[in-house]
Amino acid sequence: MSMLSLGLLFGAVTLIFMFSGAPISFALGGVAMLFMVLFMPASSLNTVTQNVYEEMASITLLSIPLFILKGAAIGRSRAGQDLYAAMHVWLGRVPGGLGIANVFACALFAAMAGSSPATCSAIGSAGIPEMRRRGYSPGFAAGIIAAGGTLGILLPPSVTMILYAVAAEQSLGRLFLAGVGPGLLLVALFAAYAAWNYRREFGRARAVFECGGAKSPLLDDENFTTRQKFEMLPRVVPFVLLLIGVMVALYGGFATPSETAGLGAVLALLLIALIYGVWRPRDVAPILSATLKESTMLMFIIGMSLLFSYVMSYLHISQSAAQAIVGMQLSKWVLLLAVLLMVIVLGFFLPPVSIILMTAPIILPPLKEAGFDLIWFGVLMTIVMETGLIHPPVGLNLFVIKNIAPDIALADIIWGVLPFVALMLFAVLLICILPGIATLLPDAVMGVPAIR
Repeated sequence: MSMLSLGLLFGAVTLIFMFSGAPISFALGGVAMLFMVLFMPASSLNTVTQNVYEEMASITLLSIPLFILKGAAIGRSRAGQDLYAAMHVWLGRVPGGLGIANVFACALFAAMAGSSPATCSAIGSAGIPEMRRRGYSPGFAAGIIAAGGTLGILLPPSVTMILYAVAAEQSLGRLFLAGVGPGLLLVALFAAYAAWNYRREFGRARAVFECGGAKSPLLDDENFTTRQKFEMLPRVVPFVLLLIGVMVALYGGFATPSETAGLGAVLALLLIALIYGVWRPRDVAPILSATLKESTMLMFIIGMSLLFSYVMSYLHISQSAAQAIVGMQLSKWVLLLAVLLMVIVLGFFLPPVSIILMTAPIILPPLKEAGFDLIWFGVLMTIVMETGLIHPPVGLNLFVIKNIAPDIALADIIWGVLPFVALMLFAVLLICILPGIATLLPDAVMGVPAIR
């Protein structure tokens, strides 16, 4: 069988398994083992366990369950609601301050928890009802939380970036730092849109009221005293200090990523015990159970994805596909556009974890050959995958929002997130034009690499 036929057959069987409804890990593992039986020596099946173990026996991957534990501890406490309330109080007098508060709260919580669904749930459960009570449209209230939640896979610590660092064999610390600038850029764009949308909705509400219609809550002023503002800080500041401390430990060279993850998890458990009284076994058990379930699921996906990639490499499918892409002699920017479009399409159906591990062996060699910095590309790819979390048909955050706000129509949620998808793609364009947005901070902290 020719290499082209083998590659097409491999792709077709993968699609069949994916659309069969089987869990992603079983689909990828099933395809890998089927092709091992058909096209690889019989003895290769005896090494499946060894191959999966060797691929997963990475000190970098060890940090994933620990970061998940940290996120579960923070996500299952009232930290998200308190963080949102503090942002609301401090930004109350800013035009569109409630929407901007949601963006900032999502960004800070995402950086602490590292989880997109957890951010949507924790901030959205308080933010969406409050925005609707204040007169904001349901679509905008849902859209800004869904989009803000996506920052969980861009701002460090990010499980998605950990997997990219492993797949691309790049520095995790440099990749984490590269996500900070683009993350702040997205926060600024989302906040600017929130302020603009507030002015638009405020203008409409005032016009309706002046024409004799009902008065919208948007037209009511809400002031908070200085005392109220400072009363919100004691429950928020410790978690912000935790975030800063973890980052200092990581980038100051005091701890490895795995040690930093463990430190963050332990401190998060201590904080929720001291601040919220979550220390009894019946309180901690759900946190540990959720961590175990999510970590097992994610690590199983990683293991099967790495086995899938191993089979592709053994059969020379990934190498041949990469060589074919290079042989097309596309200009570097056309190549980048084609790769990002492919990632967008895959984002319709697959989570970021699977996209990274399935495509890395194929797309990274041509991009490196074209002269692209793989750290810089990792940031672009992460932002593009963020859009997959909020665009149909399988945008995970859309269904998280629908779950916490069931009375908002799914169509309204989708229309509410579309402006944020456009802002993310605009951010990708800006980072292409000004790559320093992603590379300046890691170069300043860790030095310019000898080979980029």
